[in-house]
Amino acid sequence: MPRYFFDIFDGNGRQSDDTGTEFADLDDVRKAAMQLLPNIAREEIPKDGDRCSLVVLVTDEDGHPVYSATLTYTGLWLLR
Repeated sequence: MPRYFFDIFDGNGRQSDDTGTEFADLDDVRKAAMQLLPNIAREEIPKDGDRCSLVVLVTDEDGHPVYSATLTYTGLWLLR
């Protein structure tokens, strides 16, 4: 089975996936990326601001990008 790597960009830098995970097909890769972002967001939503974007870039064993997804949080005070 092919191995895919999920690198995370969170505005503070890049967290590289040096191990990777094996998947049978690209649909499973997409599903894994979709589940990964909300899990990271639970821990990474900013405590000192109201904006945060998380990006996952999935690459194959040769380093070629195969999928990218972004999750953005924006908070806005409505009362002053």
